[in-house]
Amino acid sequence: MLDIDGKIEIPDDELVERFVRSAGPGGQNVNKVASAVELRFDVRSSPSLTDALRERLLARRDRRLTDDGVLVIQANRFRDQAKNRDDARARLAEVIRAALVVPKKRIATKPSRAAKQRRIDAKKTRSTIKRSRGRDWSGE
Repeated sequence: MLDIDGKIEIPDDELVERFVRSAGPGGQNVNKVASAVELRFDVRSSPSLTDALRERLLARRDRRLTDDGVLVIQANRFRDQAKNRDDARARLAEVIRAALVVPKKRIATKPSRAAKQRRIDAKKTRSTIKRSRGRDWSGE
């Protein structure tokens, strides 16, 4: 059972773990032991997620999300399979926690009349400074 925030829990039968050989350091052991973990979680068909959370997860522009709505997390940071497994689960929980935050609705605003006037005044001041540079100062 993967606990996300106390309210949302993902049962182990929804997580598909595959152990593969890891690249990187490890000596002769790296050719024999499948220590890297590929964790797959089907976001689209998971009954553990609310509809709003599912939509936010699927709407993210995440390269780890496949076209079928499966979130794939690869963990090979450690040389130990158990540590990589825990790391993959922690990263999955972090992705889901990030999607729990509902983004604020943006309220369209207009600049005030005073702000418009300050902008125009600043432009005029800058214009006069630049205009004064162009004079011919040859001394004649």
